[in-house]
Amino acid sequence: MKKKIMFVLCLLAGLMFINAGLDKFFHYMPVPKEMPEKMLTAMKALMVIGWLMPLVGTIEILGGALLIFNKTRALGAIVILPVLTGILLTNINVAPSGLPIVGVLIAIILWVIIDNREKYLPMIKE
Repeated sequence: MKKKIMFVLCLLAGLMFINAGLDKFFHYMPVPKEMPEKMLTAMKALMVIGWLMPLVGTIEILGGALLIFNKTRALGAIVILPVLTGILLTNINVAPSGLPIVGVLIAIILWVIIDNREKYLPMIKE
């Protein structure tokens, strides 16, 4: 049962990251009208750095795809963790209304990391 729940949660999280990454290239999701001014300013600043959004989008697509499959899930969690950290910090500082969904995504990623901790041990062992 645990594996099925993990699969469904990772599938949903992976699809969310893939969707967010694709939106950075194709801009198909509408920008909310009630977006805080600080968030608009931050997004404009990120757009000035021309290479940053395509990089983040690529990482989101790659990490999301890796999360979906059991064999690559541990790698996907590590790949997506820095992006998720940035999302968390942005929501804390600029748009706290997004914190519930970020909290759920963090819980899923932490569960994946804890569940696969033995795969990470060779990276830190001497």
